[in-house]
Amino acid sequence: MAGINRNDGLDLSEIRHVERIGVGSLNPNQPISEEQRDAQIAFLNRCLSESPRGYVIGQEKSTAVFEVGEHQITMQIITYHVGFTRKPRWIEDEKTRQSQETT
Repeated sequence: MAGINRNDGLDLSEIRHVERIGVGSLNPNQPISEEQRDAQIAFLNRCLSESPRGYVIGQEKSTAVFEVGEHQITMQIITYHVGFTRKPRWIEDEKTRQSQETT
C-alpha cells in the first residue's frame, strides 16, 4: 500500500479507477525531449493533486541498455499506477491533447 497515507482513511477497496502514467521512454529511436518529460510529470502531478485526488498505489521500473556503435545507451521508464475513487472527467481530454501533441 505504498503511496497511500493511512491518515486519509482511504483503503484499496475504495479505488474504482487506475491510470498507468509513464515517465520516460525505452525507445532509442524516439527519445523524448525535456519538454515531453516535463509534460509527463505535469500530468502525473495533476493526477495527484486535482479532484478527485489520485494516490500512487504501485509502480513499474523498466530499464533497457542499447549499444549504438561503440556507445552504450541506457534508457528508463517508470510507470506509476495511480488509483482514484472515481475516474476524473478531465483525464480523457488530457490524453487526447497529449496524443495530438505527439503527432
